[in-house]
Amino acid sequence: MRNICSLGSTRLAAAAFLLLGASAHTAFGATYFLTVAGLGGEADYEQRFQMLATDTDKMLKASPGTDKIVETLKGADATRAKLEASLAKIAAAAKPADAFVLMMIGHGTFDGGEYKFNLPGPDISGPELAVLLNRITAGRQLVVNMTSASGGATDALKKEGRVIITATKSGTEKNATVFARFWVEALRDPAADTDKNQAITALEAYKYAVAKTTAFFTDSKHLATEHAVLADEQRAAAFTLVRSGSAVVVTDPAKRALVATKEDIENKIDALKYQKDLMDSDDYRRQLTTLLLQLARTQEAIEK
Repeated sequence: MRNICSLGSTRLAAAAFLLLGASAHTAFGATYFLTVAGLGGEADYEQRFQMLATDTDKMLKASPGTDKIVETLKGADATRAKLEASLAKIAAAAKPADAFVLMMIGHGTFDGGEYKFNLPGPDISGPELAVLLNRITAGRQLVVNMTSASGGATDALKKEGRVIITATKSGTEKNATVFARFWVEALRDPAADTDKNQAITALEAYKYAVAKTTAFFTDSKHLATEHAVLADEQRAAAFTLVRSGSAVVVTDPAKRALVATKEDIENKIDALKYQKDLMDSDDYRRQLTTLLLQLARTQEAIEK
């Protein structure tokens, strides 16, 4: 009798588990993605920030699934007014069952008390951004702040249920970050999918970008000027960003070679910037211009 009861209990438990799993699955609604590439300040940063935003936009849209809304602000469109309008639109549309992802690329500043995200025209501070984000009722939220000094925004943006990733551990790490391009690279590289389930989560992208950032500073023999931070690994592990099975993953050997070439050029550009103060200004500009032209041509070839 005990065995029969035990078996019945096991079947009931299994049925309950399946029902709960199905309920949890259907509870998830749409995911709203907003990527913002802020003010570059210099031509090379403008080019690279916009390139990162464009790549992100393409990969998010190429990822399988119709339950996503993707918006990207870059260049002259990445103003405070347009950022506020985009967040207001999401706040009006998103429901508690939905998810929201904000990705910030560019420069940030920190004066010891307040962080600001640099945008064409007026900047936006951490507390001001928090007010806008707090109006969004999506139950699952992810903010990936990849700017310099991004760690200075963490306290202002904290909220229950919101995962925050920053490229720097504090507002005092003020150099332009390399974390941003490795985060974007994680969205296309199958190596980022460590559990091989055909999906890349926020945790997987974070760990990939951290490893690549560490390797960059080690290989270039420079002291690391940025240290990324993720506070909630459990929630990040459950936050899917992209799924494979489409153009997200580069499978063409020729294109993969071009992607590797692109990363090599970007490594050279970032390494060159650390040598700027030790170089003749004309020599620096000449080398930088050459590398930026190579980068633009390689990107064009990738997109063909």
